Amino acid sequence: MESLEQSTMRKVFRRLVPFFALCYFVSFLDRVSVGFASLQMNQAIGLTAAQYGLGSGLFFLLYFLFEVPSNLLLVRVGARIWLARIMITWGLISGATAFVVGPHSFYAVRLLLGLAEAGFFPGVAYLLTLWFPSAYRARVMGYLLVAAPLSSVIGSPISGMLLSLHGLDGLAGLQGWQWMFLIEALPALILGVVIIQYLKGAPDSVHWLRAEERGWLSARMSNEYLQRPEDHNVPVSQVFSDKRVWLLAAMAFGFFLTIYGIGFFLPQIVKSFGLSNAQTGFVTAIPYVIGSASLVFWARRSDRTRERRWNIALPTLIGAASLVGASLSGDPVVKLVLFCFLAFGMFGALPAFWAINTELLSGSAAAASIAWIGAVGNLGGFAGPYLLGVTKDLTGTDTAALMLMAVVALIAAAIALSVSRTIHLYRQA
Repeated sequence: MESLEQSTMRKVFRRLVPFFALCYFVSFLDRVSVGFASLQMNQAIGLTAAQYGLGSGLFFLLYFLFEVPSNLLLVRVGARIWLARIMITWGLISGATAFVVGPHSFYAVRLLLGLAEAGFFPGVAYLLTLWFPSAYRARVMGYLLVAAPLSSVIGSPISGMLLSLHGLDGLAGLQGWQWMFLIEALPALILGVVIIQYLKGAPDSVHWLRAEERGWLSARMSNEYLQRPEDHNVPVSQVFSDKRVWLLAAMAFGFFLTIYGIGFFLPQIVKSFGLSNAQTGFVTAIPYVIGSASLVFWARRSDRTRERRWNIALPTLIGAASLVGASLSGDPVVKLVLFCFLAFGMFGALPAFWAINTELLSGSAAAASIAWIGAVGNLGGFAGPYLLGVTKDLTGTDTAALMLMAVVALIAAAIALSVSRTIHLYRQA
């Protein structure tokens, strides 16, 4: 027979995780669809590789600046309203990317998209800390984060096929890349409206839990809060001088630099194998299938072993080794296999990493720390695409950038192992 804990957490998981995974799926798809658009857009509006890399990365600058303010506003305004605002505005701006006409308008739209989306993922991560005890968080984050590679598994073939659309009835003249932006913006707008009704209620008041389940969950979360060390309850102002927060932010920078640097340019790398746009879409999806499975594997392993650091460091080392191999190989099949190992490693490090973030502090300080770590990390999302674009323009290859990314991944693994304080996983007494 199912225990009270099992029945409660099963309902909470089914209610929240699939929905937020869908929202994150759409978020990541809107964020990286520019990689497929580049197969047509760059020539259509006259972008060089460096200009494309710069524009792709500019998304993360305003995202960085507004990540913490956005998460603090979420705490004050409420997750339901604020997350809906984020999704609706990013959907509108993502769709507007279809109408860029040159480098400057491309830069402007990417900056505005970063501003609109700032705070979404850390806001969701913070919200989940109010519903899931610590012992469940790596698994929860793993299932949530699987939406990122899954968006490429499903979205890559769709994006590749959408590029074949040209001038449909009523809007003659639009190219495939423009249709892709318009069509892929719609889910964010729809979910932004849905979220207003879907997120009503708190753990102690929702109608979809029985009274005894609400009581158990509220007691468990209160018990964890009381057991936390005093340094969990720090003022928001002290978050930015906390050494642990900066170490985690440095790790996030390494992860995001690698994941987004490859993600924005992977369609172009695969296209250079001599494939069509549709074939490029399907082949690009393969590493992300591996990344999806990796997130689930490492998340379960981290919660089962009650350990975080090695469950971050080991997959990151796999990713670093794969980048070295990819930088040295010219064989398309070998390179694709190595990109699969890269996805297995870099995506696999994320569940335990974000679990540590959600266990570090509490209250508004938790919201601020999660947002700040994500914000600094997302600067890597700016550096990675720009690095690849500049080095490709200068050298004609991606070898130097891939090797530098490998060094960054090694540094992230070393930081993970240097974290001296193991985050305690609270258990029910």
